[in-house]
Amino acid sequence: MRGDQQKEVATWFRSLAPVRPEEMIGLWRGAGIPSGHPLDGVLENLDWFGKRFHPDMRADALLFQERPGRLVPIEPVYIPIGLAIKFSSFGRTFVARNLFSHLQKMFRARGTTASLRLQVDDGVKTAAMVYDRQPIVDYFRRVDRDEIAGMMCVQGDTRSYFFKLRRVNSQRD
Repeated sequence: MRGDQQKEVATWFRSLAPVRPEEMIGLWRGAGIPSGHPLDGVLENLDWFGKRFHPDMRADALLFQERPGRLVPIEPVYIPIGLAIKFSSFGRTFVARNLFSHLQKMFRARGTTASLRLQVDDGVKTAAMVYDRQPIVDYFRRVDRDEIAGMMCVQGDTRSYFFKLRRVNSQRD
């Protein structure tokens, strides 16, 4: 079933229109799209807020909500993606949520953590966010004017994690 769910969501994602990198500039609120990926539900459990894209085509790849009105950019290198996938069931627990809330200060990014560029996905040029220090690329496609679908691809893993981003405000930063 999970393989079928992955294929179904991937087919839907690839049916969407591409996005230009400059259209991504601004603050975006994220949510996972259930697809049978091991990380389904993990980011939400850890109070993931979304992503922020800057005019210089740099990005805060992982923004978490420390408390209402306070966003914390996390350095992805502190979260080894292979281990996060392997132990994803722990990531959906209260213990993980509590532990992560205490570690946020240590994991805080000291600058942007990814770059935004135009890249080819399945023969289509679309906006992609390439992580600086992780083997991860997020590809983006347009759902509507203020909503984008994302597909996170980890080098060496055939599965993709899917998510959506909704623009927080219509002004571009």
